[in-house]
Amino acid sequence: MAEAERIIGTPDIPGAAGADPEQSDGNAASGDRSGAAAPAPAERPRGKRRIAVLFTVAVLAYALDLVSKMIVVAKLEHHDSIEIIGDWLKLEAIRNAGAAFGFGQAFTIIFTVIAAAVIVVIARLARKLYSVPWAIALGLLLGGALGNLTDRVFRSPGVFEGAVVDFIAPKHFAVFNLADSAIVCGGILIVLLSFRGLDPDGTVHKD
Repeated sequence: MAEAERIIGTPDIPGAAGADPEQSDGNAASGDRSGAAAPAPAERPRGKRRIAVLFTVAVLAYALDLVSKMIVVAKLEHHDSIEIIGDWLKLEAIRNAGAAFGFGQAFTIIFTVIAAAVIVVIARLARKLYSVPWAIALGLLLGGALGNLTDRVFRSPGVFEGAVVDFIAPKHFAVFNLADSAIVCGGILIVLLSFRGLDPDGTVHKD
């Protein structure tokens, strides 16, 4: 009776009395196959960071803005405006102490600090940048911010209070420059990418 109670109350384990050795071996092998954790697949490597694209776009935007302002100051400032498309589009050199498109001229130092902060944020985002569209967008923002920041620092009336050179004058619209255009285009592209769910690291979500 004691032997019967021991067999009934004890689970079948390999080598236990009354257990079928072949069945025990089969269960053990089955447990090895099903219970063992399969090796985790190696994480698929991501593409190269798109920092080169970002800085290439930024350098191009900055260079175009800088060269255009140098030409405007040398050839157009203190001269009559040049009509490109009649009254609808002119080249007219002005000095703008405010933000893009002439807004907020009483806050030159604040806009200088904001431009510097934008550059720092973009530099931090570059560390996790794996998307070409995001690289282009951030490059436009960076080039535009650097272009106007250069004016803030080096042009009169003083450091961090310099007036930005604007010269593109559409009819019934504020006068702006190529740096302003780069900033606006980069901002629009970022909005579109966000609506599509594309993140700077290249992942796509549907939230």
